[in-house]
Amino acid sequence: MRPVPRLLATAVLCLSAAAVQAAVVERVEIRGLDEAMTDNVRLSLSLVESIGKDVSGRRMAYLVREAENEAREALRPFGYYSPEVTVERDREAGVVTITIVPGEPVRVRNSNVAIEGEAARDPYMQDEIFTFLPGPGAIFDSSLYEASKTRISRRLAERGYFDADFLARRVEVTRAEHAADIDLRWDSGIRYDMGRVSFEQAPDEIIDPALFDKLVYWDEGSYYHQGKLDRLRTSLVSLDYFSRIDIEPRTDEAAPGPDGTGKRVPIGVTLTPAKRSIYTAGLSYGTDSGAGVRLGLERRYVNRRGHKALGQIDFAQKRKTATVQYRIPAFAWLDGWYTASMQLADEQTDYMDNRRVEFVASRSGQIDRRLTAVASLHVLRERWAYTDDLEHPDYRYGSFTFPSLRAEYVNADDRLYPRNGLGGSVLLRGAHEGLFGSDAGFLQAHARASWFKGLGERSRLIVRGELGHTFTGTVFDLPPSLRFYAGGDRSIRGYGYREVGPRIGDLGLGAKNVVTANLEYEQYFNESWGAAVFVDTGSAFDGKDPDMHTGVGFGVRWRSPVGPVRIDIARGLDGPRSPFTIGLNIGADL
Repeated sequence: MRPVPRLLATAVLCLSAAAVQAAVVERVEIRGLDEAMTDNVRLSLSLVESIGKDVSGRRMAYLVREAENEAREALRPFGYYSPEVTVERDREAGVVTITIVPGEPVRVRNSNVAIEGEAARDPYMQDEIFTFLPGPGAIFDSSLYEASKTRISRRLAERGYFDADFLARRVEVTRAEHAADIDLRWDSGIRYDMGRVSFEQAPDEIIDPALFDKLVYWDEGSYYHQGKLDRLRTSLVSLDYFSRIDIEPRTDEAAPGPDGTGKRVPIGVTLTPAKRSIYTAGLSYGTDSGAGVRLGLERRYVNRRGHKALGQIDFAQKRKTATVQYRIPAFAWLDGWYTASMQLADEQTDYMDNRRVEFVASRSGQIDRRLTAVASLHVLRERWAYTDDLEHPDYRYGSFTFPSLRAEYVNADDRLYPRNGLGGSVLLRGAHEGLFGSDAGFLQAHARASWFKGLGERSRLIVRGELGHTFTGTVFDLPPSLRFYAGGDRSIRGYGYREVGPRIGDLGLGAKNVVTANLEYEQYFNESWGAAVFVDTGSAFDGKDPDMHTGVGFGVRWRSPVGPVRIDIARGLDGPRSPFTIGLNIGADL
């Protein structure tokens, strides 16, 4: 009788072994859905987490069974509550195929979305209600529903309805009728007003608080809006005194106004001073300037009135400059700066001896968030000579006093690396002969523009253009700093710096007019690295017919932590000095 139990035990062990035998899934295929729904189903499947792993047969059978329920749940956010799901497993190939027919979607039948309270009379909030999605008749997409609900709640807070709360937030789905009924209502409560703004500088007070009062452009007791605080933050950031800026509406301290009505919310601004002095040092090299060193010192704040000072020296073999600058914050009419600067420059090359001293007094102002302007007065004294015998140069001298007006416009999704945007600048300047000591008369206009267009997820098209014209008797009456030039890695790539246009030997003389155009296509391969191809054309010229020069090339692009880095290799097609040029640029595109 003893062999029978042994056989029974052996059978049980075999069955147990079969139950725990490892199973492996190499691939899960999902069919019948669009990309977004497929991705959501894949993320929801526990089975996907087991791909390539040894899983017991019992565990694998459970995961395959659960795949149907998980797929159904994953389609609900898209409005599909009754899909047909078929799960098939090919044990030998290790493939699980999930075929899904979404079926008829659930659509919004009734939509009761409303705001009660003071916001019911706020036209901006009513616009938000009007654009709520999904609307009647649309597929009930829960992601759109949640995004619209969150947007309205956020807008209520932005516009000062701090007591806003839900009266109802319910969605009833009737699967049999493929219908969803939305009941979503807020009670906004009252709208708060702007209270007193207090500034606190910690740990030390470096700037007179009265300076910041000029940045508060609204009146106490006016309606609350987050945009007012955002503009205040922007103004504080532009002053560059602080490393951290915290602006907080203190709703728990809100109190009625002087007449006992409404509520005013005080605004607390906490400012952490930045390092007072900025020291800069570096090495430089340019084919036209030679090797050099750069040294600089900037004082973010000289005194409690917020004045700034800067000194900088660029000392290279062939080109040297020294600059000092003093800035005073300005708030009358437009936020900006009063600036006084002095620059001394000396350039010595095989064909040029040029020395210049220039004083500039300017007033800058931000007209709006896209447009800034600078009005300046220049006093210039320049000495120059063009010759191949600099031991006996024939010097010319020029003294000029002239005003200038520069406007800059930027409208882009990202100033550092715009994918869609437009930017440009216009400069007007001129002098009258004999007025304030000017040796010659001229009127000059110069415009630049850049357009960016994203093409796909990681590519973009860039178009740039430049146009300048000088009204004057002869360009040789103007010093080199007031002439137009073309050529170089910021102008026409494939040609040397100032190579295109009238010149003596390798030295560009400058011209009355300039026109350039650039077309560039960039393709990034990942988040950091990419490549570009481009074509540039243009000329600097005196007459009516420009001698156009064209260059073509390619480049490497790197999105570094400090901004885009661009390395370009280009070839000129119209008799360039060098067969190829290499250019390096670092910094924002706009």
